[in-house]
Amino acid sequence: MGSTITEKILAHSAGRARVSPGEIIKSRIDTAMMNDITTVLAISSMKEMGITKVWDPSRIAIVLDHLAPATSVPAAETHVAMRRFAKEQHISGIYDVGEGICHQLMPEMGYVSPGAVVVGADSHTCTYGAFGAFSTGIGSMDAAAAISTGKLWFRVPESMKLVVKGRLGRRVTPKDVILEVVRLIGSDGAAYRAIEFTGETISEMSIGGRMTLCNMAVEMGAKSGIICADEKTLRFLRGRTAIPAKMIVSDTDAIYADERFLDASNLDPKVAVPPSLDNVCSVTETEGTQIDQVFIGSCTNGRVEDLEIAAEVLTGRHVSKNTRLIVSPASREVYLEALDRGIIRTLMQAGGAMMNPTCGACWGGHTSLLAPGEVCLSTSNRNFTGRMGSPQAKVYLASPATAAASAIKGEITDPRTI
Repeated sequence: MGSTITEKILAHSAGRARVSPGEIIKSRIDTAMMNDITTVLAISSMKEMGITKVWDPSRIAIVLDHLAPATSVPAAETHVAMRRFAKEQHISGIYDVGEGICHQLMPEMGYVSPGAVVVGADSHTCTYGAFGAFSTGIGSMDAAAAISTGKLWFRVPESMKLVVKGRLGRRVTPKDVILEVVRLIGSDGAAYRAIEFTGETISEMSIGGRMTLCNMAVEMGAKSGIICADEKTLRFLRGRTAIPAKMIVSDTDAIYADERFLDASNLDPKVAVPPSLDNVCSVTETEGTQIDQVFIGSCTNGRVEDLEIAAEVLTGRHVSKNTRLIVSPASREVYLEALDRGIIRTLMQAGGAMMNPTCGACWGGHTSLLAPGEVCLSTSNRNFTGRMGSPQAKVYLASPATAAASAIKGEITDPRTI
């Protein structure tokens, strides 16, 4: 009986020949990440355990992205504490205000590699599975253990295989694929499972598109999302990481708890209707819904290709006078490339308002908050009640193409009609 890619990675990290779903194992951690919501809590837990030094400063990343720039005096104090901790512990990998969102920075800055075990004190750490790594979100106390010892306990998850075939149509994007997957599986249909994305559509997909898929694995309750590394993966990581790549693949006779198939060739643009993420329908079923704000950004869809397709839709057009368009690139690197390529100029000329790379708008921490009764169409990953501001506001989720088209009309719009 063979093993899945997730089982192989965890077996290697535990120094075992093989592991089985349900087993409790102690794994070596390759890298760990904390952000400005979770770092101080992890530091406190570390002190409570009587530990004074981290296990390896070079394998720890600290990112200021959720309340960046600081939105209050307490937030500023948190940032000061994070900077002080990094200095005391000789952690050079501290990424301050403006550098970017943690889940974009981790692969950009070399903390991710195929076959690695990566943990982060943020639920969307599952994003790095796009690079063939086992990556998962953990709590602040677990983060304290990880940065203190370089090891962590895991229950080996069952694996679920999702095979996607077919070429995506015009202005149908990876975000539409994952929204359809969430609809099919449900918001808890993959509870504590490792979702393995495979098939010709995944092979053809860009690294950014794969990150979008794995980013939203947690929205189905999954422990992780993962895609086998290939030449595209290595090309992106070349010159970025010193962590040796382990090109691990699932055995042909591996056992999966569930297998699903999706033909994406006839897929149309999708929209997740609030307040449930798995309440997904065709954009045509929500067309005409009036919107007050459009947000393009987040760790789900704030990459260059996302800004590029939005700019393509918006070229020569202008945002509706009844709608505001907020754009936040996922990192400084993304921002600069989009700037050099004229993408930012196009978005600004169309009436968009540019923000620094931040998580602020996505989770409602700061900037672009919604008032009671307002409606937002967002390219982020959650549409829960109160997610982006008032509990009386509504958040719809869609792709950057749909977001841009909707900004022009001031209502939810099929991007294929623009």
